[in-house]
Amino acid sequence: MRDLKLRLEAGLVWLVYHLFRGLPVDLASAIGGWIGRSIGPLLPVTRRASENLQRALPDLEPAPIIRAMWDNLGRSAAEFPHADRIRDDPARLQVSGAEHLAALRGGGAGALLFSGHLGNWELSYALGARAGLKVNPVYRAPDNPYVRWLFESRVRSSAIELIPKGPSGARQTIRLLGKGELIAMFVDQKMNDGIKVPFFGRPAMTAPALASLALKFDRPVIPFRIIRLKGAYFRAEVLAPFRFAASDDRRRDVSEAMTRVNQILEEWIREYPSQWLWLHRRWPKEPS
Repeated sequence: MRDLKLRLEAGLVWLVYHLFRGLPVDLASAIGGWIGRSIGPLLPVTRRASENLQRALPDLEPAPIIRAMWDNLGRSAAEFPHADRIRDDPARLQVSGAEHLAALRGGGAGALLFSGHLGNWELSYALGARAGLKVNPVYRAPDNPYVRWLFESRVRSSAIELIPKGPSGARQTIRLLGKGELIAMFVDQKMNDGIKVPFFGRPAMTAPALASLALKFDRPVIPFRIIRLKGAYFRAEVLAPFRFAASDDRRRDVSEAMTRVNQILEEWIREYPSQWLWLHRRWPKEPS
């Protein structure tokens, strides 16, 4: 019965995916946005999003931002089947800082790219393809094995390796970095067994892998984000690479490095609060 349920679930996902794939990009995005802002605010998880926003940015009115967040999330889901079309249209996906990506071509030295769940983060895969780079993404493997194709559909090259979070993915990442390849990570989610790092002025359990790997292999890190401009039009912004400072105290180095990363994420979220996924349980629960 469980297997049947998983297969039915995967069948529904396949149907919805291809229904949106058959629509024009702008229409798919608009329908997804309407579904998101119409249904999302009614869901119980919206309360968590409002609490997160009020604690992080208390000067802002939460209701319109949360509604716009759901609109962005709905659009992003509906645009998922159109990632290749968006990638291949320079008008839909502008790239700022392309020179930083171009410098990575054929270098063989490896680097770690990082971002957060901001704008349409799923277009990160399209960004790598647009730049002609082999970027291996770290992702959360689906609980349903029959929808793995959905994740594989984002990767347009058989040479790119999907890296699942967890021990096996960690070993895979180390192997790829040792070969001088590129790794992309999203570092804005809570990790229960991570380290405490300030995020909007409050301690937040943060995954230290980005800093640990960059320091261990002496690799540069490259921040990037994909911002929604209007409708299904985007700007990818790639910042200049930098290296984390290293000393004799690796634990302190990792903490300071991830503090710097969280500060970058904070700046991005403050600039586009309605495009960040406030639904994460990013901080420990607090009394009302």
